[in-house]
Amino acid sequence: MADLTLEEFERQVTSACATSAIVASISTVKSGVTWVNLRAHLTDGSFADAFYNEATGKTAFSLIQGESRIFGADNTGSWHWHPFDAPESHVPAGVPLPTLTPHSNS
Repeated sequence: MADLTLEEFERQVTSACATSAIVASISTVKSGVTWVNLRAHLTDGSFADAFYNEATGKTAFSLIQGESRIFGADNTGSWHWHPFDAPESHVPAGVPLPTLTPHSNS
């Protein structure tokens, strides 16, 4: 995501959401001169946040269900995952994530 402008980040996220069957809508949660936080509202009631700071290059993605992050990835320090089975943990991006299997949280 390095060297992206805010406008390009927003365009890429909006374009990806527009072609997704699971995205109901997208909105800007907050923004500043050099940063933006976008939210993709998903059809199951959860949402995905996408954050980008053009000045620092910080980029973060989170999948939120209810009030909890259930998955994420960001480059704070270096790129790492917050996997489904332990979203509070940090798994370096070079380490493969386990294969995802569908499950229900109900």
